[in-house]
Amino acid sequence: MGAFLALGECMVELSSAGGDLYRRGFAGDTFNTAWYARRLLPADWTVGYGTCVGEDKASQEMLDFMAAEGIETSGIRRVPDATVGLYMISLEENGERSFSYWRGQSAARRMTEDLKWLDGLLKDRDMIHFSGITLAILPPKSREFFCGALARARQRGAIVAFDTNLRPKLWESREAMKAGLTMGARTADIVLPSFDEETELFGDATPEATAERYRKLGADLVAVKQGPGALTVSQREAGLLTVPSVPVTKVVDTTAAGDSFAAGLLSGLAMGLPLEEAAAQAMGLAARVIQAPGALAPSAVAPA
Repeated sequence: MGAFLALGECMVELSSAGGDLYRRGFAGDTFNTAWYARRLLPADWTVGYGTCVGEDKASQEMLDFMAAEGIETSGIRRVPDATVGLYMISLEENGERSFSYWRGQSAARRMTEDLKWLDGLLKDRDMIHFSGITLAILPPKSREFFCGALARARQRGAIVAFDTNLRPKLWESREAMKAGLTMGARTADIVLPSFDEETELFGDATPEATAERYRKLGADLVAVKQGPGALTVSQREAGLLTVPSVPVTKVVDTTAAGDSFAAGLLSGLAMGLPLEEAAAQAMGLAARVIQAPGALAPSAVAPA
């Protein structure tokens, strides 16, 4: 029995339905993680989402969707003069994707306006997950307030996980991005970076160097992803582990590869699986997700 909470921004998603037609859905990096975690964790675990939404129809439809998918929404704050963000996915033939965003009026950017609400939302959670996108959408000063609330939750016993998930266009500058990721990592027990992004931003020469840098910031566990390559895991008790990649027949859509990986790893650890088994579960789930269209792929978590 436990309580899992993901924090961030869920958005209206427009994905191609063929030709000029687009299909509407709801997705966002940390929400995707919550969606997959709900399907992996046992029924006696609650899986909640923490964010702010508006009071308009789109916001209500998003909340209805979350509830229908088994995600707890009782802690989500409604903001009268805002709405939810929107993004559109464009896919290339190799399954890679690009995004166009409209999020200027997104209520999620106002998560630290009510710190009493935020502290209450984080109370009594066993595991809390957030990302670099969660930080990037906040105003600069608000990131400090947000990380302060996470630090208080961690002091109360919550395990905090951070997916660095770089989106350079969301940050004011390269230096702001480096500072934000460093601040986020300092609040976390578990850090989930992608090596290609880390080597570009921080100049890391190897996945082991990435893992060591985040360990020095205070993380107990760092799992460095390398796309189709092996996973490098550094943990205080287990030392350094390498988990092999899972063969993929055809990449259809890489959306939510990292989000589902996070769900697989964190759910496994929450259920008490050995680290290698939790990491293998994460790698297997991500491999199935990228062979299906869309961020939320029911077929990837369907019983065998």
